[in-house]
Amino acid sequence: MSDDARAEQPDVLPESFARVLADYERHLVLERDLTPHTVRAYLGDVAGMLEHAARLGCADVGEVDLRTLRSWLAKQQSLGRSRTTLARRATAVRVFTAWLARTDRVAVDAGSSLGSPKAHRTLPSVLRADEARDLIAAAVEAADDGSPVGLRDIAMLELLYATGIRVGEMVGLDVDDVDRDRNVVRVLGKGRKERTVPFGRPAARALDFWVRHGRPALVVDGAGGALFLGARGRRIDQRAVRTLVHRRIADVPGAPDMGPHGLRHTAATHLLEGGADLRSVQELLGHASLATTQRYTHVTTDRLRRAYQQAHPRA
Repeated sequence: MSDDARAEQPDVLPESFARVLADYERHLVLERDLTPHTVRAYLGDVAGMLEHAARLGCADVGEVDLRTLRSWLAKQQSLGRSRTTLARRATAVRVFTAWLARTDRVAVDAGSSLGSPKAHRTLPSVLRADEARDLIAAAVEAADDGSPVGLRDIAMLELLYATGIRVGEMVGLDVDDVDRDRNVVRVLGKGRKERTVPFGRPAARALDFWVRHGRPALVVDGAGGALFLGARGRRIDQRAVRTLVHRRIADVPGAPDMGPHGLRHTAATHLLEGGADLRSVQELLGHASLATTQRYTHVTTDRLRRAYQQAHPRA
């Protein structure tokens, strides 16, 4: 949960609100199977709205109407919340009121008519194909001593770029999740949805070298089947991977600074530029909505426009 959301979450809610919020938490955890982080974020946003409703005199969720929701959103805006934050919180509340109506806790879904400012959508920074090659080369050069950590770093960068998986998905991988006969990796994504993602020969070679020569030198009791290990021999954490990516990106002249998610953007963009269809890329990335994948078409269109302007004599 963000600091803002945590600060705004009330210590005490009216009993009727608290009971509904507890039921909603069980729904998010047991029925929707959301991650603890996502559950906390949803609850923080909804609890803030309910606190505002209580201050306006509402004692039951059935009394929370559209006017109340708009008043709450206006209060958020007056506090200087960004458009992105306002959009996210409005979405969280719309999901909550839809659940209230679906479970017959209210007669009318007040949030169905709640609008919110559209978040500014910026195109993600991505590497060019030559910069991606230079990134891997930088990792290889940094690991010229053949150290286990160096072999691990090469394998992680190769896999992130080859598959476009999320950093959280990668650190959660076990050795048995990699199928070397088919060159695919089994990934547990958001909502604990499992998908299978292919990878190419360079990533396969790097993984083989890490598993055979690097991992055995680092692994300690308690590591379990973790594929990638930290310096102390246990499952690596996301912060270490982010630090690695930023460090190696800095070795590539002119490349935009980015973390693991930037490599995910890069993989998606290069797949589309190489001719992959949108639905296939959606499946590979594990996007629930095709609209999320479609933003990468804007990146490739933007690149095409720049190339046209640079190359065509009458651009």
